[in-house]
Amino acid sequence: MPLYYTKVKQPAASLQKEFFIVKEWLRSLPAIHELQNHENFLKLYNENQLDHPQLTKQLKDVLDQIRDSILKGQWQGATPGTNNFMEELFQTLEENIQKQYSYTIEKVINATGTILHTNLGRARLSENAITHVVETAKNYSNLEYRLKEGERGSRHSHVESLIREITGAEAAMVVNNNASAVYLVLRSLAKQKEVIVSRGQLVEIGGSFRISSIMEESGAILKEIGTTNKTHLYDYENALSPDTAVIMKVHTSNFKVIGFTKSVETEELIQLTKRQENVIFYEDLGSGALYDFKKHGIGDEPVVKEVIEMGADVVTFSGDKLLGGPQAGIIAGKKAIIDQLKKHQLARVVRVDKMALAALEGTLIDYARGETAMRNIPTIRDLLVSIHQLDERAQLFVTKLLQKTSHFNATILQDSSQVGGGTMPDVLLPTMVIALKHEKLSAEQIGRKLRTETKPAIIARIQKDELIIDLRTVSVEEENLLLDAIVNINPE
Repeated sequence: MPLYYTKVKQPAASLQKEFFIVKEWLRSLPAIHELQNHENFLKLYNENQLDHPQLTKQLKDVLDQIRDSILKGQWQGATPGTNNFMEELFQTLEENIQKQYSYTIEKVINATGTILHTNLGRARLSENAITHVVETAKNYSNLEYRLKEGERGSRHSHVESLIREITGAEAAMVVNNNASAVYLVLRSLAKQKEVIVSRGQLVEIGGSFRISSIMEESGAILKEIGTTNKTHLYDYENALSPDTAVIMKVHTSNFKVIGFTKSVETEELIQLTKRQENVIFYEDLGSGALYDFKKHGIGDEPVVKEVIEMGADVVTFSGDKLLGGPQAGIIAGKKAIIDQLKKHQLARVVRVDKMALAALEGTLIDYARGETAMRNIPTIRDLLVSIHQLDERAQLFVTKLLQKTSHFNATILQDSSQVGGGTMPDVLLPTMVIALKHEKLSAEQIGRKLRTETKPAIIARIQKDELIIDLRTVSVEEENLLLDAIVNINPE
C-alpha cells in the first residue's frame, strides 16, 4: 500500500505503524553485492556490453531512487523483499540502460512535404554520397595525400575540380558551413575596410545570425546604402571611397520583398566593380542552386554558374540546401582570391572534415554526369516530382490503408509543399496529400502517437483537425513503415 505523508494529524498508533513499514521496506532492500550475483544482472551485463563498474553504478542509481521514494512516502511499486520487487527493479534498470545508451539522433520519416526541413536535417544524401561517406569513414583515405607523388596533398583538391567544372569558376574551396564561408571571405578580403551592402539585403538567417553581425565580427566595416525596399545603382556609386574593398550582394533566399521595390542586378554591380581599382564583387548566393529550377517554373534562384559567368570575383553558398549535399560552405571564384583564402589562418579553423568532403564529392559527381544522374539526388528528385506521380502514390497508399484498417477516413486532396530550409520562400509546389481522420482520436493525438510511439518516428502536418501526409518527402522504401505505423496506432 502506498504511503503518503500529509500535515493532517493522525493517531499516534497509525503513524507508528507507517514508520514501522518504512523501516521494514528499507531493511528489505537488497544489498548491491547480492544484486550483482542475480541472474538478471548477469544477463544485462552480457547483453549490453557494459563494463561491470558502469552497470553497478546504474544499479546503485536505481536503488537510490527507490530508497528516496520510500522515504518520501511515494513508493507505489512492489513490496521490497518480494520476487515481484526484484523483477520490477531489474526492469527499471534495463529501461534506464536503454534510455541512456540509445542514440539521441535518430531516423524520422518526414511526411510533411517540406523538402529541406531544417528541424529534420535539411537535405537527404544520395545513395552514391552515402556509400562514399561510409567507405571513407571505415577506412584510411588519401584525404591529404597525393598517391602518385607519394607526398602530402590538400583536402581541397578532392572537390575543387568538380566545383570548377560545374560552376565554371577558376578555383574553389570548401569550409564547414556558409556562415563560415561569409566570415572567411570578409575577414580575409575586407578587414578594416569598407563593404558596401544594400539595407534590403542585411538578412537574418536561422538562429538569429545576422549578416551585419558576421560582418562586424570579421572586422569589415559595414557601409549600408539605400532603403529596405529600394536601392539604386547610384547608391553604390555614391558610397564608393578609397577605403572600399568589396561590393557585396546577399541573395535574399529566405524572404521576399514585394510591391514598391527596386534592387540592382548582379551584372550591373559587376560592371561597376570592374571600373574601380582594388574593389571586388562578392555575392553570397546562400541556397546554392547548381541546377536551373527556373526552367521547370520553380522559383527564381540564380544558378551559381550564371553568376560566375557574369564575372563575379567570388561567390559563397551552402551545401545542404538546393545543392542537396552535406552541411558545407562552398567558396568559388577567381584563382587569386581563392588562393588568398586558402592561405588565411582561419581556413584551418573552419575547414571541413573528411566525411563531409566525401558526401559532397559523392553529390557533385552526379551533377558532373548530367541531368539524368542529378535525379539521384533526393533534393532535386523531390523538387521535380510531378503531381501525377504523387497522385498515383497517394491513391495506392490509401487503397492499402483502407484494406488494413477501418478506423480511418482517408481523403486525397490537392495541396502544396514547401521547399524549406530558408529557400524559395514564395514557392508553393503543387502536390497531392492524404488527409486522415480517426474514428476516436483527434489529429493532434494521432500526430503525437506517430512521433512518440513508433520507430522510426513520423512527422506529419495537422490542418483543420486532419492529419496531412505528403508523400513527396516519403521515400518508396519508407511507405510500408508509414503504412504499418498508421494501421497499428493504439487508440487508448
